[in-house]
Amino acid sequence: MVKTVRVCWGTNVMEADDKNRDPSQYHKDSSAASISSVQGLKENWQKWSSEHQEYQKKNPFSHDTRPSVLVPQRGQDDYGRPLHGSMTEQRGKDAHTHVSKEVEELCEVIRNIGEIEDRKGEGSGGDRKVVTVKFGKLFEHYVTISNKLVGILLRARKQRLLEFQGEILWQGQDDHVVITLL
Repeated sequence: MVKTVRVCWGTNVMEADDKNRDPSQYHKDSSAASISSVQGLKENWQKWSSEHQEYQKKNPFSHDTRPSVLVPQRGQDDYGRPLHGSMTEQRGKDAHTHVSKEVEELCEVIRNIGEIEDRKGEGSGGDRKVVTVKFGKLFEHYVTISNKLVGILLRARKQRLLEFQGEILWQGQDDHVVITLL
């Protein structure tokens, strides 16, 4: 009777044919496979453990180890900011660039669909021209460009590129509110 036995340990695979092999030799091979695979598992575990410990040293939320990097304290310039050169810092810069482009695009749309009006000079003494548009008209035109109109309006107002009354604008309710491009 011919029997084939297949023993698997990690990546080691052994096949034996009972009629050609001595059973004592068969046991030695399988124990060698388990020793080498256990050694490999141990090495992989040690590698992962060392990498994780190094990561935890840099993790400001870990209480297990002291951070090897000085974490800025409240009041310092870098407090609340991502580490210089990190992926988080790069994502923040990319997001800032994207939002700035959307603010520029919004101002261009207001220039294109808005009406030019004279405004009495406040502080400078002279009259000046400004572009105004009602929120309802802007919403109808801008909704095909972006679904973030109100957020971009708030950002543009924070940058003093435009002004409008109220904290936030709601479609339908605030359609009559005038937005002035400065």
